[in-house]
Amino acid sequence: MWIEWTIATRFLREGKAQSTLILVGIAVGVAVIVFLTALITGLQGNIINRTLGTQAHIKVQPTQESNRILPVAAGSAHLLLESKRAQRLRSINNWQQVRDVLDTLPQVTAVSPLISGPAFARRGEALQSVALVGIDAPRYLRIIPVKDDMVAGVFRIGAGDTVIGKQLATDLGMRVGDKLRLDGGQGRESVVNVAGIFELGVRELDARYVYLDMKQAQSLLNLPGAATIIDVTVDDIFAAQTIAARIARLTGLKAESWMETNAQLMNALRSQSLSTQMISAFVALSVALGIASVLSVSVVQRTREIGILRAMGTTRQQMLGVFLVQGALFGLAGSLLGAAAGYGLVGAFNTFGPKLFYIPVDPWLPLAATALATVTGILSAAVPARRAASLDPVEAIRHV
Repeated sequence: MWIEWTIATRFLREGKAQSTLILVGIAVGVAVIVFLTALITGLQGNIINRTLGTQAHIKVQPTQESNRILPVAAGSAHLLLESKRAQRLRSINNWQQVRDVLDTLPQVTAVSPLISGPAFARRGEALQSVALVGIDAPRYLRIIPVKDDMVAGVFRIGAGDTVIGKQLATDLGMRVGDKLRLDGGQGRESVVNVAGIFELGVRELDARYVYLDMKQAQSLLNLPGAATIIDVTVDDIFAAQTIAARIARLTGLKAESWMETNAQLMNALRSQSLSTQMISAFVALSVALGIASVLSVSVVQRTREIGILRAMGTTRQQMLGVFLVQGALFGLAGSLLGAAAGYGLVGAFNTFGPKLFYIPVDPWLPLAATALATVTGILSAAVPARRAASLDPVEAIRHV
């Protein structure tokens, strides 16, 4: 292998201009792959974090109610116009047992039962439709850390205290310490103290959510001892769909993952990933064509030298190895420069960019890009290497 290495490096030194140009081309291509992959991965991570920062990975709910079809007497028939049955607020049967079962699942990281339903919030003449959310605070905060999103007051529920969204507070003209009347309908009313105001960053939630403890919400919604939803988080967010299906089979309840409720988001993420793969493929193709063209020209330029080397005893396999080594060196050196440049671009974006989100760099990404470029260099050198190895020494020496 020493002979192949010596001849390959000599050829590269003699063609410095060509070698420099192809190295720059490979470095630019690898830098583009590293930066764009890191950029799109960071963007996807930011979108997912913002989306899942205000919702559970899986929501477990009672199955939908459906109309019962009466049996038809023998020898008779009747027409039936069946419309979908209106859904009512219902509790999960034996939700405590379901909660305990979900706590034991290996991929589940947090389980939080809650009761949620519609109500009206009144302050003077102002009236707003709200969503009452009765929670078990220690469990719920493991799923949605509302404490971190407080903009006024403290997160305190129970004993007549509540926490409301910033937009709702603005609409009703409320501040911390004000009294809020909640109306659950049919004469079920309660006056609570606003202990804190949060801002989750989602206008719909900030304008409607009113957090209470479970007992307060159960009383207002006329569902004593009930839980209408069980929120679940998992260790692998992209396995949520599979885990939700398992929960549905295990409990007989409806289990809906964030991937179902955010179908358009998932399509967008898949499109972004496909775009990254296509860009990487086209860049790798351009790098391969560049290396192949440079080495093909090198074979033509050095035909006489190759003939002399063959006449001096260099075997076909050794000559083949010379150009494969050149391809590997091009790929390796160019990819190392490109990986460093890609890191620099990511650092510049994080330091001087618009600060919209942070781009993390997976340490395996530059290694993968380097391996891809090196393999591409070897493969693209195969054709000119075979041509050089197949040259007849006598004909090559006569070449002008």
